[in-house]
Amino acid sequence: MLMYYLYVIKINNDFYIGYTEDLEKRLKQHRAKGEISLIYYEAYQLKNLATNSENKLKHYCSAWRALKNRITA
Repeated sequence: MLMYYLYVIKINNDFYIGYTEDLEKRLKQHRAKGEISLIYYEAYQLKNLATNSENKLKHYCSAWRALKNRITA
């Protein structure tokens, strides 16, 4: 079954939020640009759920703040 992944990585002290069908491949692409750390990811069965979550994190400060609190807690 095809899965879709929402992920958060840290690149040079900056956070990057994205989604992909192949998390491992996408992380390798990011590593080509420099040192990265996978901070968080979620797996979804439906693409629209992954893209909706990505959009919430990118456009709603409260969603991003809530996730950062979950990650650092």
